[in-house]
Amino acid sequence: MAEQKKILGEERRNLILQQLKESSVPITGSELATRTKVSRQVIVGDITLLKAKNEPIMATSQGYLYLKQITGAPLFQRTIACRHSPSDTEKELNLLVDHGVVVKDVRIEHAVYGDLTASIMVSNRQEVKQFMEHIQNTKASYLSELTGGIHLHTISGANEKILDQAVNALKAEGFLMES
Repeated sequence: MAEQKKILGEERRNLILQQLKESSVPITGSELATRTKVSRQVIVGDITLLKAKNEPIMATSQGYLYLKQITGAPLFQRTIACRHSPSDTEKELNLLVDHGVVVKDVRIEHAVYGDLTASIMVSNRQEVKQFMEHIQNTKASYLSELTGGIHLHTISGANEKILDQAVNALKAEGFLMES
């Protein structure tokens, strides 16, 4: 049985791009590495090169995602300011997704680095659970720990009513910062 050869350079990047475009769910770097017979670190480099060519690839906690233009109903988007302890993160995210909202990212204003943004991209409880497990398994800190719990989220939904309901739920829990 012959050993399978690794896919080289531009051919590999084209294959990665094709697989990301065809997938409706994120694909991990490890999975892409297995499929192309290279290391995960090579995949990280390939993704960087693809992003440099303006390919809309987003790294999420679940893997890489190709940002397709969504046809059909437009999504409404809003930025919200929140404050809570790290122990309330899962509760906050579940409140939002339970209202039909996608939590796209988390952003803080750092005293030295300015705005720091990290992709979250969760839209249901299963994705929230995976995100939380990933944080726990890697022993990573939350960005909001750098700012006393203060952070922003970009959220999106099918209409303004959904966003309003999600924001009201955060307000009821005391998670929403108001001006």
